[in-house]
Amino acid sequence: MGLLDSVLGNASKIDASKIQQEFGKILAPGETVEHAYQVIRDYFVFTNKRLVLVDKQGITGSKVEYHSIPYKSITHFSIETSGSFDLDAELKIWISSTSAPVQKTFNKKLSIYEVQAVLASYVLK
Repeated sequence: MGLLDSVLGNASKIDASKIQQEFGKILAPGETVEHAYQVIRDYFVFTNKRLVLVDKQGITGSKVEYHSIPYKSITHFSIETSGSFDLDAELKIWISSTSAPVQKTFNKKLSIYEVQAVLASYVLK
């Protein structure tokens, strides 16, 4: 991920095995990280059981919030593809009992269709 992408907050795919090691303390027995995306220093992680949003806080990022969303709590989701002038794609996820969606921006290096397909594979089971 380039410096400009980091500044703009664009997401990129990261190695799931790297995150698996980092997440060892919070994963349930039998839970594995299957897909992971990074936005600056935060993560958007798909496990075989839930979606985990990781918010690293503070200057050093040593304080971390793990927001777990069971797939059954996702009511709907949408993608907005990039265009000629707007080079970023966006994923929106609505969670039951909340009105505002969780939003993540992805650059052209990562296919929004891939991310949507991953999400759909878990939510539409």
